[in-house]
Amino acid sequence: MKLWGLHNRKVVKRKGEFVKKFFIFFLTVLTISVVLFFVQRLVTSKIHNGNSIFSMRANWKEYNYRACYDISSEYLYNRPFNCTALTYHGYSAFYLAVSQNDLSQAQAMLDESIISLRTAIQYAKKSSLSQLYYMLGKAYFYKNLQSAYYYYADLAVEYLTKSRTLGYKSDDIPELLGLSYASLGMTMESISAFTEALLVKESDILLLSIAEQYKNAGQIQAAQQYLYRISQSCKDEQIILKNHLLQGEIYLDLGRYEEAENEFNLILEKNENSTDALYGLGVIYENQGDLVKARSEWRKALRIQSNHPGALKKMADYK
Repeated sequence: MKLWGLHNRKVVKRKGEFVKKFFIFFLTVLTISVVLFFVQRLVTSKIHNGNSIFSMRANWKEYNYRACYDISSEYLYNRPFNCTALTYHGYSAFYLAVSQNDLSQAQAMLDESIISLRTAIQYAKKSSLSQLYYMLGKAYFYKNLQSAYYYYADLAVEYLTKSRTLGYKSDDIPELLGLSYASLGMTMESISAFTEALLVKESDILLLSIAEQYKNAGQIQAAQQYLYRISQSCKDEQIILKNHLLQGEIYLDLGRYEEAENEFNLILEKNENSTDALYGLGVIYENQGDLVKARSEWRKALRIQSNHPGALKKMADYK
C-alpha cells in the first residue's frame, strides 16, 4: 500500500510539473506573439508614416509617387546629399511630371528630377550609375519634348548612351534615342535607332518616324515603303492624317502637284483646320503660278495658327 501511494504521489507531481511547464510555455509564446504584433505595427507605422528611407521604399513599391516625393523632400531638408533619398526624389518627381497636365508644373517637376538625379550621380555606387543615367536621359528627353526649342536632346542622347554603355537595358531606349537624334537633325543615327526599336516592337508611330527621317535624308523610295506599310493597317486617325501629310510633302518635292493636292485635300476633309495642309496647298498654287490662290491658303493657315513659320515666310516674301 505504501508503494502504491508513493507511486500515485509521483504521478500527480509529474502531472503538476507538466501543467506548470505547459502554462509557462503558453505564457511565453503569448508574450512573444503580443510583442511581435506591436513591433510589426510600430514598424509598419514608421515605414508608411515616417520620413525614412524605409517609407520612401515602401511607397515607391506601391507606386505612390506623391507620397514618395513628399517624404523624400522632407528627408532631404536635413540630409541634402543622401544618395538614396536623392534617387527616390528624382524618380518620383519624374513620374509626377509626365503625368502632369499643367505644362509649367510638369517643367518644374522635371527640373527637380534632373537636379536630384545629377546630384545623386555624384554620390552613387558604380553599380547604380547605369539606371541613374537612364532616368536622367529620360528626364532630359521629356524636358526637350515640352520645350519650344530642342535644347535638351543632346543631353538625352548623352545620358541614354552612357546608360547603355554601362550595360543597362530597357526596351524604350532605341525609340528615345531615335526621337532625340531626329530633334538634333542627325538623320542617319535616328534611322538606325528607330530601326532597332522596330525589332523590339513595331508600331505605326515608329514606322511614320522612320519614313520622316528617310524623307529628310532624301531617300524617298525608302520613305514611301514605310508610308505604304502604315496605310495598309493603321487605325489611328491622327497617324493616318500625318501619313497623308508626309506623302503630300513628298509628292510636292517631286513636282507631282496633282497627287500632292489630293493628299492635302484628304487631310482637310477630316480636319479643315490643318494649317500644314493649307500651307501645302498654297505652295502647290505658288508653283503653278497662281499667287492669288496661294496667298489665300496661307492666310487661312495664319488665321488658325498665327505663328505658322512656313506661311509667315511666304507672306513676307510676297508682300
